[in-house]
Order: sequence, then structure tokens, then C-alpha cells
Amino acid sequence: MPFESEFIITKVHDLDIQKLNLLVDESTSEGFRHLKRLVTDYEAGTNKFDLDVEALFLAIKNGEIVGVCGLNQAPHSENIEIGRVRRMYVSPSVRRFGIGRMLMDSVIAEARNYFQMIVLKTDNPVADLFYHSIGFSVKDDSEKDTHLLQLA
Repeated sequence: MPFESEFIITKVHDLDIQKLNLLVDESTSEGFRHLKRLVTDYEAGTNKFDLDVEALFLAIKNGEIVGVCGLNQAPHSENIEIGRVRRMYVSPSVRRFGIGRMLMDSVIAEARNYFQMIVLKTDNPVADLFYHSIGFSVKDDSEKDTHLLQLA
């Protein structure tokens, strides 16, 4: 049984797309498109999580990427004090061991340096439960976001 200490959460400044391929394949087989989009956007240079207020975190186990989560300035808001959680995914083989929470703890800690609030969008009921469990509220006033977390 994996233990939390087996996992390393690291902030990356240059993503090795080749090392992410297994995770992309897993997410695609589950019917998710967001990691494929992460790779497409990263390679195109449209979202490299490289602004001063942005970050990309990876969960690593035995040298393999087993999770990912990013933070951007909210693209659909004119308010620069709102960040957006992007591309959260944890490999099915290591779910339920706290990796999602570890990734989100890193994203939230980073977001507190720059933002008053973070938002995200999901239509996945399991993700909805997860985000509620870590303090997010439902955001009813937007088509672009489903959840929010006040940081201030």
C-alpha cells in the first residue's frame, strides 16, 4: 500500500511532455480530454503556466508522473485577483492516497501569494465531492466556473 511519503509534489517550470504521455493515455481512456489539452496548449505555447502568478505541479512516484495540477490567472475574469485551478488529474492506480489533496494544497499555497480567490470548472460528481471536501463552494453565477475557494 502506498504511503504519502512515497510521493513527491514538485513545481515544474519546464514540462517534459514525453514523461506525461502515460498519464495522458490513462486520462483519455477514462474519457477525460483535459490532459491532452494540457499537452496541446503547452506545445503550442498558449498555456505554459509560465506567468509570474501561475504554476504547474506534478506528483511523482518512483520517477513517474502520477498526478498533475495547474494554476493560471483566471482567463474568463477581468479581476486579476482570481486564479483558476487547471488540469487536475491523478492516476487511477494511486487514487485515494491523498495525492489530489497534496496537489491542491500546493496549488492553494501558491495561489495565496497572488490571488484572493481561486475557481475551477468540473462536471464530474466525484471531483465535486473532492473539491467540497477541501473547502470549495459551488459557484452558481457563472457558466465558466462551477466552484470557488476564497483565499483571503
